[in-house]
Amino acid sequence: MVSGAADAAHPASRVRLLIVDDEPAILELLQRYLERLGYGVDLAGTSEAALARFESDPGKYDCILTDLNLPGMSGEEMLERMRALRPGLRALVSSGHPYQPQSAGIGFLQKPYLPAMLAEALKDLLRGNPEA
Repeated sequence: MVSGAADAAHPASRVRLLIVDDEPAILELLQRYLERLGYGVDLAGTSEAALARFESDPGKYDCILTDLNLPGMSGEEMLERMRALRPGLRALVSSGHPYQPQSAGIGFLQKPYLPAMLAEALKDLLRGNPEA
């Protein structure tokens, strides 16, 4: 983690994300892009793995970035379980299908999206913008 003046210049350096997607290529792409922006990133290829990682340290992550349609437990169910442990946890859900988040602090990003759209959606969500 970067500290001091670098933190002020790159506030993302203080933010830890957990990215959940069943497509390894998407996980790798998102990791490279978001780390380049300064975010701390952990990856999970299944909702079950993500939930286990989250349960071991619920305070570690500032935001969950997840695909909505995952095999087994859906991204929505996974987030419900995470938020039962840590109410108010922020999340950004992505899907190729329309989705209307039912809780505050959950944003939606329609696939396909451009990297700049992801960066802006994350910034808005982490600032607490309800429209994120």
